[in-house]
Amino acid sequence: MGKSRPFGGELTSAWRALRRRILTPDVSNTRLDVRGFHVKDAESRDLLETVGRTFLLGYGYAAEARMTTDAEERLESVPTRFRGFAYEGAAMGFAIRDAMPFGRGNRVARFIAGRAEAHIYMVYVGVGWAMARLPRMLWSRIAPTDPLLRWLALDGYGFHQAYFRTQRYVHEQYREERFPWPADGPRWYADRVIDQGIGRAMWFVGGTDADLVATMIEKFAEHRRADLYAGAGLAATYAGGASEAELRSFWDRAGDCRPQVAQGSSFAASARLRAGLVVPHNEVATQVFCGMAATEAAEVSDRVRPDGPVRGEYPAYEVWRQRIANEFVSIGRC
Repeated sequence: MGKSRPFGGELTSAWRALRRRILTPDVSNTRLDVRGFHVKDAESRDLLETVGRTFLLGYGYAAEARMTTDAEERLESVPTRFRGFAYEGAAMGFAIRDAMPFGRGNRVARFIAGRAEAHIYMVYVGVGWAMARLPRMLWSRIAPTDPLLRWLALDGYGFHQAYFRTQRYVHEQYREERFPWPADGPRWYADRVIDQGIGRAMWFVGGTDADLVATMIEKFAEHRRADLYAGAGLAATYAGGASEAELRSFWDRAGDCRPQVAQGSSFAASARLRAGLVVPHNEVATQVFCGMAATEAAEVSDRVRPDGPVRGEYPAYEVWRQRIANEFVSIGRC
């Protein structure tokens, strides 16, 4: 009997390692040449591929973890610049496990109750990745219920579709009209949040080439461009990869969509600051897009965040985005 415990522990550890190998996508999927994405230069290629590998690293930690706290310890060792992406990947991994048959469920909730709470925006985006990979009949097991932040899952869904189905969602500008989630709607707004995720992915598809990303956005119908620019502005701020001059060119190209670029940048700054992950390129981007330091840009987002239900046709999430954009208009930034 005394020897059965070590053997049992080894068997359990081997099963977790096997589960990680089965659940984790192939790392080659993060290579720009495999994806067919634009390569601006070696530096930007290495950056984006590192982001992708780090996402899968976090996903693997979640796939293998016995408890969510096991993954946390490993996630905290990821370098500051990329740690948020690791948390995003881990959230996807825990959501996939929650949705699997015979799963115990509630892993995402337990994850959020721990250190991931500081990465809450990235966690909900990661859940959206899982939704994109799962049959829709399983969505009810993992779909976020937070009335404000649940829309971020659709941002993650849009990013996933544009990243893995680039021809259809980016180059052919495909749109899923009247998206079926959330069931209590408004369903028409789901299409807009998915576009924000598509715009964020276009920063990757375009290889952080700001002018190329702007050109791709301008090929979309005019009524979609503001949300696409918002997503790209968020990615340019959070992920980086462009020089100050390139960011200024992107800002100029955005034209009437500049308030949305500033809004996305403010969102990114808030996500970085909340998690304690602000790095130099975040400061450069918020100075260009918001006209202020990252801490000030984050404060704009946090100050106007709805603290309860809102009235009108727009969900609280969109009211929040509009408030942020209007703040930058009111100070003459846009």
